[in-house]
Amino acid sequence: MKNRGSVRSSLALIATAGLAAVALTGCAAASEPGTGSGNSSSVIEVRGEFGATPRVTFPTPLNPSDTQCTEVIAGEGPYLQEGQMALVGAAIYNGTTGDEVQVVGFGDEEPANLVLGDAVMPAFAKALGCAREGSRVAVAASAEDAFGEQGNPSAGFEPGDSLVVVMDVQRAFPARADGAPRLSRDGFPAVVLAPNGRPGVTVPKGDPSGTTEVEVLRQGSGPTVESGDQVVVHYTGVLWEDGKVFDSSWERGQPATFTVAEGEGSQVIPGFSKAIIGQEVGSQVGVIVSPDDGYGAEGAPQGGIPANATLFFVIDILGVL
Repeated sequence: MKNRGSVRSSLALIATAGLAAVALTGCAAASEPGTGSGNSSSVIEVRGEFGATPRVTFPTPLNPSDTQCTEVIAGEGPYLQEGQMALVGAAIYNGTTGDEVQVVGFGDEEPANLVLGDAVMPAFAKALGCAREGSRVAVAASAEDAFGEQGNPSAGFEPGDSLVVVMDVQRAFPARADGAPRLSRDGFPAVVLAPNGRPGVTVPKGDPSGTTEVEVLRQGSGPTVESGDQVVVHYTGVLWEDGKVFDSSWERGQPATFTVAEGEGSQVIPGFSKAIIGQEVGSQVGVIVSPDDGYGAEGAPQGGIPANATLFFVIDILGVL
């Protein structure tokens, strides 16, 4: 996990830099790539097997007016959609000078994770948007979709430089729980989903039972989560008292990863672990968390959680790492 965090952080410095100066365009569709191939992306020559560090050559300067993407090795399934997280290896180059900038996530090195959305610069969003799980893509990104006219000298890009990236999408996770809907019992908090899967919660009037209660709202069919697993989840947490949201990965625009465990080693409160362990990937669960399985008599004032608070979470279980 230490390696994964280090790789993810180093790639994020490039993938998210300069976002104030550029806007995301060309998000992916479910059945076709968000960006097409062209003369610039087609001249990027890539050798090597999928998952291994690629050998990349291309003529310089390579300065496309529009970002182009060629699928060098075909993946399977649908193209990535906005909101999906992917584990990737990425080789990044200055397209104007040909200089190698960063190579991460290939071979024995833990892959990095990126989420297709407005949290990454358009060059990387478009790379993800023309890929599927198992894809190797070569992208020639315009300066506008990279660091723009301001450049980013600390990352190796002068004003107006283009960007080339070769990316292997090693795993892709759904953007939301895709299990079959199930009815919850009367008196359980009501959950209504937005078109993108983001939940809204209405907490019923009345006092909670004082015990932790779990309901499966959508039944998945993937692997069963075990104690000690690191999971990829989307979640929203509200206070039972007033229904106020105190934490939500949806508000941050990307899934979260946690280790869930019974006892030591867990990175979340006991009630969160109890809700997930034993469930199947693809499920959405709702859990009423008693104070004893939450933040107890101390609460978490810095997170807006008072003492002895009963909590409610809606959790989409997207995958196990």
